[in-house]
Amino acid sequence: MHTLRHTAALNLLAVGMGVADNALWLGYQRTQSTDAYSHPDMSLKEAVIDRKRPLNVELGTYRPPPDILV
Repeated sequence: MHTLRHTAALNLLAVGMGVADNALWLGYQRTQSTDAYSHPDMSLKEAVIDRKRPLNVELGTYRPPPDILV
């Protein structure tokens, strides 16, 4: 049953449901209870970061210039 609940929470986060809504849907009193569901999915984290980026920053993974340590 826990696996089904965990999978449902991850899928809801993946389609854009907010953490507070997810916590309510799962029956939690605190949003911190859903923190465990947001850790395993790196693609979800990248999508959230990309949505929060400034408009003048290119989309994608940061790659430092080769002479950064020179």
